[in-house]
Amino acid sequence: MKLATYKDGSRDGQLVVVSRDLGTAHYATGIASRLQQALDDWNFIAPQLQDLSDALNHGRARHPFAFDAAQCMAPLPRAYQWLDGSAYLNHVELVRAAGSSDVPERFYTEPLMYQGGSDDFLGPCDAIVVPDEAMGIDFEAELAVITADVPMAATPEQGLDAIRLVMLANDVSLRHLIAGEVETRLGLVQGKPATAFSPVAVTPDELGEAWQGGRVHLALQTSWNGRKVGLCEAGPDMRFHFGQLIEHAARTRRLRAGSIVGSGTVSNPGVEQNGRREWPRGYGCIAEKRAMETLQDGAPKTEYMRFGDRVRIEMKGKGGQSLFGAIDQQVSPLAP
Repeated sequence: MKLATYKDGSRDGQLVVVSRDLGTAHYATGIASRLQQALDDWNFIAPQLQDLSDALNHGRARHPFAFDAAQCMAPLPRAYQWLDGSAYLNHVELVRAAGSSDVPERFYTEPLMYQGGSDDFLGPCDAIVVPDEAMGIDFEAELAVITADVPMAATPEQGLDAIRLVMLANDVSLRHLIAGEVETRLGLVQGKPATAFSPVAVTPDELGEAWQGGRVHLALQTSWNGRKVGLCEAGPDMRFHFGQLIEHAARTRRLRAGSIVGSGTVSNPGVEQNGRREWPRGYGCIAEKRAMETLQDGAPKTEYMRFGDRVRIEMKGKGGQSLFGAIDQQVSPLAP
């Protein structure tokens, strides 16, 4: 099934069930008013939501309405925690190579992960509001999962079993602030503003054969100002699957239902073409594009996002249908 949260003027919005083709929706009133409520009592509430989903998809729902992604908040507008990994080692290798820095060996056996702010997520069409465009505004096209309760010291298999929903993310980064924060070795705060998520979150079964071993084997499409810049395959180059990322997060603490774990920027390695390294799949963040330019020509030339720029992130199934709806955001200045 596919779930979304509609804006209603409250902090947590109204839970709606969305049809498989993203054409119609139905309020889950009487079953659960908020997604967190459903996650807290999943075994009881999920079958009822599934019945409503089946009715909606077969034209039997009583009060369907046209689904509008612009009316969506993040599926979980605020969450108990947001943990973002870096499961695509090519992203790390690329950025470090451009800076003439080696990748530590432990990065290949232990996931990187940071804990971001989770009290105020962005909806898929909400503006990316930044105080100053000189902060180095970047998008990051990612996948993310929402978990059930996860015990401390969980195994990867337990991590996979705990995945309730899958969605897309734009983990916005302010690169010029991150550079300074990394030096403190205390984590990222100012360099990571509010993250945006796709209009809908889907149960893994909605992905069919594309969901294999905790990975989504489909291409993630990224466009910047209407120009497609990334068509990165999310499956084969994900070194740590979502079960392993959840295992890492739960090593010394349990996770509560409604925790969100991200994949990090979806990234594919380059290939040698005519004596020059190229990246035919493009990129999922501007930092990668700048790293590519540095490795090819000695210096970056692509600038970060400016006020008025737009980014669109979407994943389509084998038949070309949008699975999660699109993240479609414009960068805006902070109002005085």
